[in-house]
Amino acid sequence: MREPAQAPTPTVVMCPGGPMLLRGKHVVEDADGNLHETRRPVSAVCRCGKSALQPWCDGTHKVLPERDRP
Repeated sequence: MREPAQAPTPTVVMCPGGPMLLRGKHVVEDADGNLHETRRPVSAVCRCGKSALQPWCDGTHKVLPERDRP
């Protein structure tokens, strides 16, 4: 008996009001033009611009007013 086909896992997921999640290997360019390779199975990229760990998300978006979230 065959296993049911599973939908492919998206490699990029936009979280409403939060980060962009990247699955697998990616290269992210920061605001200064530096390239950063993802090193984890899932990496969170900041979209609010307030993270102290740019380009990575540090959760700062959670304390921002709703109007300032991505």
